[in-house]
Amino acid sequence: MSHTEADLAQLLHTGPFHLALRTALAVRGLPLQRVQHHLAHRGVRVGVTSLSYWQQGARRPQRPESLKAVRALEEVLQLPGNSLLRLLSEDTAARPEAERPAGRSYRSLVEASGSVEELLAELECPTDGGLHTVGHHERVRIGAGRELVGRESQHVVRAHRDGVDRYLAIHHGDPGCDPSRVVVRAVENCRTGRVRWHSGTGVLVAELLFDARLRAGDTYLFSYGFEDGTAGASGEYVRGFSFAGGQYVLQVRFDEAALPVRCRRFAQASAGAPRGGRAELTLSGRHRTVHLVEQGVRPGILGIDWDWS
Repeated sequence: MSHTEADLAQLLHTGPFHLALRTALAVRGLPLQRVQHHLAHRGVRVGVTSLSYWQQGARRPQRPESLKAVRALEEVLQLPGNSLLRLLSEDTAARPEAERPAGRSYRSLVEASGSVEELLAELECPTDGGLHTVGHHERVRIGAGRELVGRESQHVVRAHRDGVDRYLAIHHGDPGCDPSRVVVRAVENCRTGRVRWHSGTGVLVAELLFDARLRAGDTYLFSYGFEDGTAGASGEYVRGFSFAGGQYVLQVRFDEAALPVRCRRFAQASAGAPRGGRAELTLSGRHRTVHLVEQGVRPGILGIDWDWS
């Protein structure tokens, strides 16, 4: 065997998965486009981007369709049967993770959870993206037509596993929102990747790519925003939290031509639960804003709603 064949044999024995896959691709001299072509001939559809993420260690095949693709990869790359699949299972069992806070599914937090999960699956991303919030300051702007004009976020996250290099930001517009016209802005320490949306529910998911790959325990600060203005009158803004911990600050700013008569903060255990934790919020005269601060977020929903009359 050549030296590179010896390296491949060693990595197929010891792992990790992504290095073994990368070495196999190099030894066989197959570019990702050719690999994708060979997989398609076997009835397996997988994107070049996903293959690239797998060999970089930025993503791990987890869904049944992805595991089927790994089995086909073993054939394409002329590897022993189950050699890559075995490494996947061993990597998962041996991988130490940073402390991961208690989590909650999207289904319990978002009324349009089916659309969110569908879009996440399209992006081949698990609902747990490997990050939880340390601090999040969100600013929402309501326009002269009472519409949600846009929102900006400054977000500090901590990784609870190695290799995380992106965040999936979810925007759920008000009824009538046209997500195809919503603009995603990557402001600081990130750039916009893939964007997917569901027209019927006004849900948009944007991939924000970091400038670094995080290890478990690392923190990262980034800023981003959405420009909307495509829906009708807005009466509330809500934020769902999958994980406990961290500080959340929400500020809503109103245009001077459209001021509400009353504003309140609220909390919900889940999307279908009654709203509690009600408290009146006073609109500041000069800046026309209200806000809430939650020091230790619990899994669930926080928000501010308002009355126009």
